[in-house]
Amino acid sequence: MNTSDLTVGVVGATGYAGGELCRLLLNHPRVQRIVPTARGDENFEHVHPNLLGSGLAFSTLEALKDQAADVDVVFFCTPSGTAMQHAGGFLDQDCRVIDVSADFRFPDPDTYRRVYGGEHTAAGLLGEAVYGVTELHRDRIAGSRLVANPGCYVITAILALTPILRSGWADLDQPVHITAVNGTTGAGNKPVRALMHAEALNSMLPYSLDGHRHAPELETHLTPEAGRPVSISLSTAHGNYARGIYLQSSLQVHPEHRDRMSRERLIGLLTRFYQGGPQGAPEPFVRIIAAPRSGGLNVKDYGLYPQLTAVTGSNFCHIGADWDERRGIIKLVSTTDNLVKGAAGSAIQNMNVMLGLDETYALTAYGL
Repeated sequence: MNTSDLTVGVVGATGYAGGELCRLLLNHPRVQRIVPTARGDENFEHVHPNLLGSGLAFSTLEALKDQAADVDVVFFCTPSGTAMQHAGGFLDQDCRVIDVSADFRFPDPDTYRRVYGGEHTAAGLLGEAVYGVTELHRDRIAGSRLVANPGCYVITAILALTPILRSGWADLDQPVHITAVNGTTGAGNKPVRALMHAEALNSMLPYSLDGHRHAPELETHLTPEAGRPVSISLSTAHGNYARGIYLQSSLQVHPEHRDRMSRERLIGLLTRFYQGGPQGAPEPFVRIIAAPRSGGLNVKDYGLYPQLTAVTGSNFCHIGADWDERRGIIKLVSTTDNLVKGAAGSAIQNMNVMLGLDETYALTAYGL
């Protein structure tokens, strides 16, 4: 493969994640040709007017499959059930596959069936699919053929929680409580009245409080990090903004660590983990909010925690932490852009690692 002259397919490019992939790939120094697909006869620049003048035009999935031998990487930004139907054909043509949907996120088909309610039609590929949290699985992603990109809520939670779980500081006999708010782009681009501007403005839209589909994904991939089963209570809502995830996690501290716990200790752990500790080098897209507390009791010190607007449009995850001493609770705040780090950006980061390229290609822009 000539990695200086890449052809990349984006299946499902009419959606928000697919459009964001095209936007970012247009600035990738090694990508020469982008083939976005659509099921209808849409005009690319009408669907994505921000990419006016890009020269991109929709093709079809069938046309992309016909040229698979000349395609280096294909991204699936499709509803669950689509990637599993077509991934094998691309892999047979030596084309790498990055699935931004949920089809390959679980290692066994029974869990997929339980969460998504359908049979997995490519169960034979699940064993080789690498879960694409680049910061944690970089060595396995390098050289792999098939990567399962995490859900947007999930990657935002995993990056914050993993250092704490690996440390053994949490009492995992208690559930990990997560509350997260996503932008309305996280609901897709199909018309839904509750998501219309007039309905969503000045409002919040809680959903799936009976058991969010990303909770089993979190439990599946955090259990190895903790070394034991993890129970996740996940509550989600759409906020009255377009893009971004604001996520808070609360963990009960293990009794043997309670007397020594502090915000400073938590920040120290997170900083070592992502800025030169066990990972060996600073992570390019994870930032820890380490500002010292500047106010006294009950002062609203907003600078201690990540701000959602600081990551909008970027591939960064910002993480902050605090310690509720009276109740013995570790509190984490993490923010990402659901369309970039939560989808298209992390997918490109994985592509770069798969192909041995500079991991930051097309992803160096800071937040808006």
